[in-house]
Amino acid sequence: MGTADATEINLLTAPPLPPARVVVVGGANVDLKAHTLAPVILGTSNPGLTTQTAGGVGRNIAENLARLGINVSLVSAVGRDYLGDALLADSKAAGVDMRFVMRVNDQLTGTYMATLNHEGELLVAVSDMTVLNVLTPTTLHDRRAVLRGATWVVADGNLSEATLNHLMTLAAEAGVPVAFEPVSVPKALQIRSSVAAGLPPHTITPNLLELGALVGRTVPDVLADIRAAAEELHAQGIHTVWVRRGQLGSLLSVQGSHTELPTIPAKVADVTGAGDAMLAAYLAALLAGAAPTEAARQGHAAAALTVESTHTVSPTMTRGAVLERLG
Repeated sequence: MGTADATEINLLTAPPLPPARVVVVGGANVDLKAHTLAPVILGTSNPGLTTQTAGGVGRNIAENLARLGINVSLVSAVGRDYLGDALLADSKAAGVDMRFVMRVNDQLTGTYMATLNHEGELLVAVSDMTVLNVLTPTTLHDRRAVLRGATWVVADGNLSEATLNHLMTLAAEAGVPVAFEPVSVPKALQIRSSVAAGLPPHTITPNLLELGALVGRTVPDVLADIRAAAEELHAQGIHTVWVRRGQLGSLLSVQGSHTELPTIPAKVADVTGAGDAMLAAYLAALLAGAAPTEAARQGHAAAALTVESTHTVSPTMTRGAVLERLG
């Protein structure tokens, strides 16, 4: 495990930041993406284009929130290398408070390497988030001051189960609701011990495979089955279950009230980061006073803006752009 430098501020006495503030705890990495220019031929070199952008589920959500006008702080870890320097600079420039991000001396900044086909759809990806091992319950506890005055906490599945459990405890003590982004099927399972301990997240945003992992069975893409699985999670104390269904849209389930939402048509350039934008725009809309269904519609608009961009976070992401995209 890497060692982290002491932060430049006193983490326990840091003054509260402005109201309507979101704290995001999760991954920050560099996205290295290759786009093929024609249908992929396996086992050989394919002509294409490569890009390098700031990424990481937690960091993406934080940047989207900042671009949507929300005060947001990120708790994460990056290496003391040039990729970490770039991540910090890019995220600060977008408006994210990076004071609570750890710099790790002997680990490389996380990377996400993805290959996408000529239509922008993901073929395969490899993620190295080893640096996040330093984000332990102890180091998170040392940064608990960031939760004071927060309106929401967002946690992504890149956290270890122990760290996620401690975050749920800290958030409950601070009276702050948590939105959990599962990230993947194996990582989705890490929230189950918190739920079993009576510390469920307020909101969870799984896709169908992650939803199946959470309820312990395969959930077919049939509305009745999705509703039934969502009701099981409600019975465990989870207030809102927002299930992503890809091109079929999503199902928003708020304690017995189920709303089917269609996708917003978009010309796909790159699907990376669409789900992160959805959650960020949803929370930003809630904080602006929107009802959950309207907030989810704005989430779909943000996803459309994102997939039309080659950037993991669209540089044109603003609240005005989201509302305009809704038409």
